[in-house]
Amino acid sequence: MKIKSVLARWVHVPIPYEQQHVSDFGRVASFDCVLVRIETACGLVGYGEAKEEVGSEGNSHALVALINNKYAPALVGEDPRDISRLWEVMYNGCRAHYALAEGHVFPILGRRGVSVSAISGVDLALWDILGKSLGAPVWRLLGGRKAARMPAYASGGWADEDGIGRQLMGYVERGGFKAVKMRVGVIDGDPVNSARRVRAARQALGPDIGLACDAHGTYTVAQAKRFCRMVEDQNLMWFEEPVTADDKRGMAEVRVSSSVPIAAGESEFNRFDFRDLAELRAADVFQPDLAICGGITEAMRIGAIASAFNLRLAPHLWTGALAFAAGLHVSAASPAGWILEYSLGANPLLHDLAEETFTVVDGMLDIPDRPGLGVTVREAFAERHAIA
Repeated sequence: MKIKSVLARWVHVPIPYEQQHVSDFGRVASFDCVLVRIETACGLVGYGEAKEEVGSEGNSHALVALINNKYAPALVGEDPRDISRLWEVMYNGCRAHYALAEGHVFPILGRRGVSVSAISGVDLALWDILGKSLGAPVWRLLGGRKAARMPAYASGGWADEDGIGRQLMGYVERGGFKAVKMRVGVIDGDPVNSARRVRAARQALGPDIGLACDAHGTYTVAQAKRFCRMVEDQNLMWFEEPVTADDKRGMAEVRVSSSVPIAAGESEFNRFDFRDLAELRAADVFQPDLAICGGITEAMRIGAIASAFNLRLAPHLWTGALAFAAGLHVSAASPAGWILEYSLGANPLLHDLAEETFTVVDGMLDIPDRPGLGVTVREAFAERHAIA
């Protein structure tokens, strides 16, 4: 089996104004991803997804160019089933032969950011091909799944103090969710305002619904510690990205100052970033985004680190259908897999790109048993929204 072609396209889907939400990322007016299509000489096709930024800020031309002009020529003619070797070829570039022979990495200088995001999209497509070639779901190839269904939490929560309880209760009623997540941070001004919103949310939800909050890395260490003190009695499931991902020691300082669990990882790019989080004792929950962190191959390594440090794995799944499905497979196969994020914001790439649906019932999501990632891409939809 040989790779015949690799094609990356930026898919940009506008969101109707009445369905848009506003956060510290501004008004989210579209949902974007880079769709990777890999075809083999024998006719098998695998799809993957890569992402540059959240919200509507991502200009994905660079990511598309990197995949099509750098990685594609290195991949054509290779066996797509050699996933680990091809990951090393992309990550190590012209020194890949040293990495493969010597047993340690010799990464390219741009070893984070767009380079690893591009690898993510290719990696997902390669796993999709492998599963399809064997007629097996990816989780089977990763060692099997722990359960046929896993718990999910509803992710949204932008309303003000007066409306947040009603908004989150709407999520609970919509899918029977047993846990929800709301946004806090700079959008509220002073941390005391975020704390008031959290208290209003808890009062509406009652004691039995899990409640997490996400600051998108917008607090300083001092602000994050203040916030934790004000909500420590609200039984939070976790406090996500309290400070910028570039300040891992600051995050560790926040964590040690409070009993509120800390979650992080959607802004990290590979296992080395997560190793640092673990060694610094900076987080209780790892949240890799499979369209950013290096794909399924790297996410399983990240899951192993989480398991070794007795931490939990809850992937960032504010993504399109392909990265979402990949997160389901990894969560189901990883010993540290815990709970799944389900976006309650407008997300056409989750609901319209694929033929299949991902439906939450009684707060649980089915782990698909279809071959590969289990996603049938609507090519006509992708072409209609592709940016040339």
